[in-house]
Amino acid sequence: MRERTELRRAASVRSGGVDLLELTPRLHLMRFFVGQAYLWRDGDDLTLIDTGPPGSAPAIASAVRGLGTLRRVGLTHAHDDHTGSAAEIGSWPGATVLAHRADAPVVRGDRPAPPPDFTEFERELHTQVAHGLTAAPPARVDVELDDGDELDIGGGARVIPVPGHTDGSIALHLERERVLFTGDVIAEHSGELMLGPFNVDRDRAAASMRRLTGLDVDVACFGHGDAIVTAAGDALRSLG
Repeated sequence: MRERTELRRAASVRSGGVDLLELTPRLHLMRFFVGQAYLWRDGDDLTLIDTGPPGSAPAIASAVRGLGTLRRVGLTHAHDDHTGSAAEIGSWPGATVLAHRADAPVVRGDRPAPPPDFTEFERELHTQVAHGLTAAPPARVDVELDDGDELDIGGGARVIPVPGHTDGSIALHLERERVLFTGDVIAEHSGELMLGPFNVDRDRAAASMRRLTGLDVDVACFGHGDAIVTAAGDALRSLG
């Protein structure tokens, strides 16, 4: 699908039972038994992008202690493997939880998440990847994000709506730092990029994916799969 793009498979360390990988001096990836989360550092202040499945908070706390102080939690969407530990982490002193207004009621437990429109392949895959995944408990949302909002992360992070995976899926674009967090609208597997599975509206998700392909970024971080840390914009353009 594309020429080989350099992937930095950084040497991982175990931090509280989770793999912690340094992607750049300011960016770390944490891998769980399903899904992953990211820590972005501005000085001593940390932003957590997604929270992993339920039970991930102790491992995240261990990672945070070695890097700085957690100030905010940005949720890319409301699925359990991304919001599973938001309730516990949201109770930490000084932590602000952010989610798009369309997914915030699901995160809070005010309404259930709409089920994905599975293909037959996705139905079987979902059974495999969701094995052992429990439902996320309701979590507080302090700030409801909207399209085009800008956050004080990395000199300014723009909220990009990417609906289709869920109604309130977002990407975060750190324009000055040339970093993109895609959530689950794009996935990486074996060096290839693709539309993420398990969408409530596959056509809408595909349109959202294409919206990200024109961004000129160096680093792209996906909800599932290896991050790209060099010339990520070239890889994204291959999806256009």
